[in-house]
Amino acid sequence: MTANGNEAVRARDEPDGSRAADSPTIKTRDAGNTRRLLLTAARTRFARDGYSATTVRDIAADANVNVALINRYFASKEGLFEACLNTVEELDALDETSSTLEQMIQNMAARVAELPSDSYPLQLLLLLRSSGDEKADAIRRSILHSYSERIAATAGWSPDDESSEHLLLRAQIALATSLGIVLLRSSSGLEPLSSASAGELTDPLGDLLASLLEPPSVQRE
Repeated sequence: MTANGNEAVRARDEPDGSRAADSPTIKTRDAGNTRRLLLTAARTRFARDGYSATTVRDIAADANVNVALINRYFASKEGLFEACLNTVEELDALDETSSTLEQMIQNMAARVAELPSDSYPLQLLLLLRSSGDEKADAIRRSILHSYSERIAATAGWSPDDESSEHLLLRAQIALATSLGIVLLRSSSGLEPLSSASAGELTDPLGDLLASLLEPPSVQRE
């Protein structure tokens, strides 16, 4: 291929149809922006139309990018779906900064309480609603299991310790409670839950999570 031909291919792959600057910093920023555009478009499409009915061309068109970029950044439609589930904003308190159980409980309670009640949680719908596609549902269950294992591990659970198995169940109950609160606040109009402030929710939710996850000897009075 000629040099001009190579330039044309590179230009076509840019999200806005223009050539990226030679600076590595700008290229990285453009790639990150393209990923964000695709994730935003994919979450909306998957939540609205379902996994099976959504095509990669639909998502690329909504994001206004070349459809080939989905394979470049996510490998496949399944990879994009998994990336959507792995970036659930409502559960970003479950990161590596939550080094202690008390800190994780505080972070989870604050994060759930601070989410605006008027924003519909598309990512949670993807996690909770069956897609009708076996592979997509397997990804969904795997992500939910991963979140619950992270909670349980912080509480002392180990897959090699049968005596800690109850902590995995309690972690899944804590996860279900947190997700349920977010969904009810955003969609049901249930009062006073829907209009409760972050300050009103944080303490009781923290108490609930602590009662599930903390050992009896350290539970709050």
